[in-house]
Amino acid sequence: MADLAQGERPQLAPPVIDTGVIGWIRKNLFSSWGNSITTVVLTVVFGWILIRFFDWAVINAVWTAPTGQDCRGHGACWALIHEKYRYIFFGSFPYEQQWRPFLAIISMLAMLIMSSDRRNWNARLLWIWGVGSFLTFLLMFGQIHISISLILFVALGAGGLGMLMRGAIGTPAEINGWRALAAIGAIGLILRVTGVLPAWSLPIAPFDYVETHLWGGLPVTIILATYGLLFAFPYGVLLALGRRSHLPLIKGLCVGFIELIRGVPLISLLIMPSGMTIDKFLRAQTAVILFAGAYIAEIIRGGLQSLPKGQFEAADAMGLNYFQKTTLIVLPQALRVVIPPLINTFIGFFKDTSLVLIIGIFDFLNTANQALVDPNWAGFPAEIYLFAAFVYFCFCFSMSRYAKYLEIELNKGTRR
Repeated sequence: MADLAQGERPQLAPPVIDTGVIGWIRKNLFSSWGNSITTVVLTVVFGWILIRFFDWAVINAVWTAPTGQDCRGHGACWALIHEKYRYIFFGSFPYEQQWRPFLAIISMLAMLIMSSDRRNWNARLLWIWGVGSFLTFLLMFGQIHISISLILFVALGAGGLGMLMRGAIGTPAEINGWRALAAIGAIGLILRVTGVLPAWSLPIAPFDYVETHLWGGLPVTIILATYGLLFAFPYGVLLALGRRSHLPLIKGLCVGFIELIRGVPLISLLIMPSGMTIDKFLRAQTAVILFAGAYIAEIIRGGLQSLPKGQFEAADAMGLNYFQKTTLIVLPQALRVVIPPLINTFIGFFKDTSLVLIIGIFDFLNTANQALVDPNWAGFPAEIYLFAAFVYFCFCFSMSRYAKYLEIELNKGTRR
């Protein structure tokens, strides 16, 4: 023990009952008579519920059975999940080809996981999404025909975006490269529209073609949610910027569109007038994009309004044009502010994909529900819905935790 000055008393450690786990329990659960009684009552109630649930779900559960009749009088009938899991996950996709949607799920999950790494938030992200999307739809469709019009449109878009993003900071050679790419795309599209350039496509057909009405299960849910939100996000950003525009026509159109889409239910966007024969899956994907974009626009508009005016003035003082000011200064700060409501919207739309049942598309929840139609397994809805809830929880909880991590990481520079 170090020498103490005359008259000074040694510092004693705090009592054991006031620190550690015991101290936390005393402070938060048994700090008063009321809290103590509440803690004891809730512990008894939840303990009784958990014991009964464990007895039903594990101890007395039936894990394998040829039909549902063998589950009568017992606990949970998990044999239903074991018997119907392929239909629940993959729907009516051809049975012998169901390895394809399984690999498509793996491809999409790998794409999303790699995208969540901030080290890939650069040009690699385009390659990740390009390759992942190509593999996903090749596995689902079985055959893809890439038209020359699509190639030229991508060249025009990439060249134009490159000129906007790098026009003021890129080297002359880089800028000329973007200009050449955009010119090739524009000239090629003009020649294609006028008929000078013939219709040509690159066929890639390694598997049998499977139409979208046979798709179902988890791949449908992930595709609708992922690509719906992927396209809805930039579209929502444009709507938010247009709503804050000083041009009355642009502002009026954006406000009217947002209020119109938000004022009707999603189901109304899924139903098309009689006589129109648009692919059901494409119709559902378009409806999700339109609906999600309107909600994302309002969230981003709130983030834009939270920024101090000095940020806009500083960008103007640096000589940045509108596009550079928006993409480099304004949007990064606005998006950082609205991460929680954005993720909340993403989670909501991930679950709302079940509404596509109205037009005959069976996502994961609907294929799980259809598994109960078999009379041999009728009467066990609790097991089906608990299993579906567990799968949805895994996805939604993962999104929630990633949002929390992203919010902490992006706000490190602003914490005091």
